[in-house]
Amino acid sequence: MKNLIFLFLLTAFCGYSQINKKTVHVKYIDEEIKIDGVLDENSWSLVRPATDFFQYFPSDTARAKRQAEIQFLFDDENLYVGIKVHAKGKDFIVPSLRRDFRAGGSDNITLMFDTFNDGTNAFLFGSNPYGVRREILLSGGGNDLRGFNGAWDTKWYGESKIHDNYYVLEWKIPLYAFKYNEGETRWRFNSYHFDTQDNERNTWVNIPQNQFIFNLAYMGDIIFEKPLGKSKSPISVIPYINGIAGKDYETGETISDFKFGADAKMTIANSLNLDLTINPDFSQVEVDRQVTNLTRFEVGLPERRQFFIENSDLFGDFGDSRDANPFFSRRIGIASDADGNSIENKIIAGARLSGKLNNNLRLGFLNMQTDEDVANEIPSVNNAVISLQQKVFSRSNISLLFINKQTTKDYDFLAEEDKYNRVLGVDYTLASKDNTWSGKYFFHKSFSPGVTSKDFTAGFRTEFNNRRLGVRLSGVYVADDFRSDLGFIRRTDIFKINPEFELKFWPEKGNIQRHSFSVTPIYIWRPELDYLNSDYNVISRWRASFKNNAELSVQMFNRFVRLFSEFDPTGTDGAIPLPADQNYYYTNFGISFRSDQRKTVSYRINPSFGGFFNGNRYSLEANMTVRLQPYFSGSIRLNYDKIDLPDPYPDASIWLIGPRFDVTFTKNIFWATFLQYSTQRENFSVNTRLQWRVAPLSDLFLVYNDNYATDIFSPRFRSINLKFTYWLNI
Repeated sequence: MKNLIFLFLLTAFCGYSQINKKTVHVKYIDEEIKIDGVLDENSWSLVRPATDFFQYFPSDTARAKRQAEIQFLFDDENLYVGIKVHAKGKDFIVPSLRRDFRAGGSDNITLMFDTFNDGTNAFLFGSNPYGVRREILLSGGGNDLRGFNGAWDTKWYGESKIHDNYYVLEWKIPLYAFKYNEGETRWRFNSYHFDTQDNERNTWVNIPQNQFIFNLAYMGDIIFEKPLGKSKSPISVIPYINGIAGKDYETGETISDFKFGADAKMTIANSLNLDLTINPDFSQVEVDRQVTNLTRFEVGLPERRQFFIENSDLFGDFGDSRDANPFFSRRIGIASDADGNSIENKIIAGARLSGKLNNNLRLGFLNMQTDEDVANEIPSVNNAVISLQQKVFSRSNISLLFINKQTTKDYDFLAEEDKYNRVLGVDYTLASKDNTWSGKYFFHKSFSPGVTSKDFTAGFRTEFNNRRLGVRLSGVYVADDFRSDLGFIRRTDIFKINPEFELKFWPEKGNIQRHSFSVTPIYIWRPELDYLNSDYNVISRWRASFKNNAELSVQMFNRFVRLFSEFDPTGTDGAIPLPADQNYYYTNFGISFRSDQRKTVSYRINPSFGGFFNGNRYSLEANMTVRLQPYFSGSIRLNYDKIDLPDPYPDASIWLIGPRFDVTFTKNIFWATFLQYSTQRENFSVNTRLQWRVAPLSDLFLVYNDNYATDIFSPRFRSINLKFTYWLNI
């Protein structure tokens, strides 16, 4: 009898698991599918769709009001996707016709494919009702926004049709756009779609709201009717030509240059990417967004260069992203001249191999050679990185890293300690099956001439996250002589702890969808000074999300800073800096509000006020966006800092104003203008860019840049740039 009861319970449990494991099947076809947004081929009628979506917002316990239906077909070369997204009406929000749009505040649907079934990495493809597409690489299991990389590009095709209460998408994605194992029959799969009319965000597999909507712990299966063959990946060659003319008005130098070079991409054994570049042009056709920096430390800006994007987590996700990141790809191609100024350092050539060796082991290899610039005392350098990542348990991994930056010959101007720099490290990344537990633990050691001790960094982070409680225990140690020339190390000789404790609430009534209280104490000590406390910042915060998509937070910062060297936070020329070896205690308060992004006019405002070192500071950050869809969007960003310090120290009013205008004439012709005015840099800049996408991933850019000194509003530098890139598949 006991055995019968046990067998019954086991059968019931297995049946329950199977019922709740969502699957969708992909039918093999030999029929030609025309990509026109009309699912009229006979094959579409033979497959059952993935549907029965759940709400993620405003609730995660109900079915979606308007369902999406996703069908799949495939042949030897392509995956075909037919999608029907139901809607209340046809009043869709589509802010722009530009590719790689952001999902928030607009109507769209995104599909996620975990092709190696590892719960760590995925390919994302999405579209809005107008058929504008985006593709994304997702790393780190979807645990963090840093793993969401929209700079990746690949060739695929899609069209759409809008009807009265639904829209239809039809896609053709070449199988070579994915990486997968030959003979595979199953990928993990999920999808999410944003419905602005019903104010919902929905997912195919139910995801709790305390997790990101793109978290890879919560996925179903996509089952292929027959094993996938070997991907017939083409060799992609991407040549470019770039002509520039300009003038440096401060030196009187006229600039005229013509560059050419090429990138090449190919797939090795279905799962590895090989990227090659010769004489690359890494000039930015889109300028970096300026920031106001009132700290004593460097600010890191995101990587935009396509060569470094795919599988970038294999190189850039080691260590602690804020305090001890051993590899930061933007270091390559930039060097300091004899006066300590950052200037471009020409890259001669480079190679990059990255991807899966098998289901559980990933490889990353990068080698780039930079040219010498003797006039500016910049040596020729070889930059090499090797990483290995081994999956363990359900979604965790152990990674090894080796970095070598080494000059290729001796130079009279080169100091002995700058001849080479190496880093060897190991990281363990924790991600439990349901992502309730996550974390990072690492140890890295550097090697430089003449350094034999105090040359390591170590860190830990353990996070617990469920519906009611969020707890983080974390810290990092950076020894005084640790050095990573290709990394982003804000400062050395620190021991830092930064735990966080958060209580979450989910009201059943009212306008608040969820809110939370959190406390984050951040303490830093200096090990070389007998662990003297150098900084602390205790952040107390209340955050709320509203059912209309608005967000509000209120925070208090209790700060302490000990200055070990003189520092002028205003950056005023000739001013008396704050003295060294002094302690500063101060408190300030801030409020942040973001309005409903679905509105034609939306905004974010963040005022703050309170103490600042031995004085006071009032700050205002604001951003307003106007949308005249789908052809025009404009925004203006404002940062204002009013710093009042007691005599004889300086006061300052620092402004940063950045209007931006984006016109999308068609899905292939775009015009963007970005103005930036910064009193801290005493600079006004204009960047206006016309882009014509002449073919898939092939672009003609006409870019005009202008910079002015703001003290007498005189020109500093002016240039016009014509660049053409063309993507060829061989």
